[in-house]
Amino acid sequence: MKWFLRILGIIFAVIFIALIVLRVPDTDPAEMRAKYGGEPSQFVELSDGLTVHLRDEGPADGNSDAPAVILLHGSNADLSTWDAWAQDLKRDYRVIRFDQIGHGLTGPAIDDEYSLASFGADITEIADHLEIDRFILAGNSMGGGIAMHYAINNPDRLDGLVLVDAGGAPIKREGGGNLAFTLAGIPGINSILATMTPRSLVDRSLRQSVSNQDIVTEQMVDRYWEMARYPGNRAATLKRFSTPRSSFDAAAVKQVDVPTLVIWGEEDALIPYEAAGWFMEHLPNATLANYPGIGHLPHEEAADQTVADLRAWLESQQTSE
Repeated sequence: MKWFLRILGIIFAVIFIALIVLRVPDTDPAEMRAKYGGEPSQFVELSDGLTVHLRDEGPADGNSDAPAVILLHGSNADLSTWDAWAQDLKRDYRVIRFDQIGHGLTGPAIDDEYSLASFGADITEIADHLEIDRFILAGNSMGGGIAMHYAINNPDRLDGLVLVDAGGAPIKREGGGNLAFTLAGIPGINSILATMTPRSLVDRSLRQSVSNQDIVTEQMVDRYWEMARYPGNRAATLKRFSTPRSSFDAAAVKQVDVPTLVIWGEEDALIPYEAAGWFMEHLPNATLANYPGIGHLPHEEAADQTVADLRAWLESQQTSE
């Protein structure tokens, strides 16, 4: 019995020392704002007291009548994921993107609530703050699921919907996946990740998410790693992954007649390409743009091709009005 207690004590001591030695601290908010929150960033305070990091860009001529496009990033990403699209679209469109609650320089939700309704409420409040009545809403992964949920509940605000490898379809992934997301969903292990977040895990997670490995640069890994450790974001990630998520109801999706562009990488290891087929089957007014050899982030992996296809679709919608 004594030997058992000694061995148990040694194990706990090793774990305790590992937690101390391998602990990765939060990043400094002021330093992160200085590094990632410069022009054209804005910091807008919402009604609940949360300050949201956003960028609002548009035509150089200041055309206030330019169609508005709001872009929603995926889980553990931030507004920078849309850099290439924003750079192209802002010539002719008003492009709004922001760090959603629990992400980037926005940080955790004031009420610690990460339901789809909470994410959607922020979209409405930001659009109202910017005096935008109607807009095109685009989202990738988690952001795509939020965009789909918003379209179901607020179709009157949307002129268009763009789903980029979106979450929410009742399609199960077989094998593969993302190591960081898997660990974040395991009780106990996820609590350790709240203090131990090695850069190597972020690097591996990104590389598992994409097929075009060239986009995973040192700068990209640093940004994901630093934003993950922005104060409160790791706890927010654990809360999000512990919040029950259900698939969309097919009948509800069939009621969304908002013109929709479904963009999907055929080699997506996180949300399989079959999910694109599910959305196409149930959305009554949808167009598919699919990309062989591309993974979960087509807007980054094939930025030029996807934004060109998006532009063509947007122009076709304006022509048909």
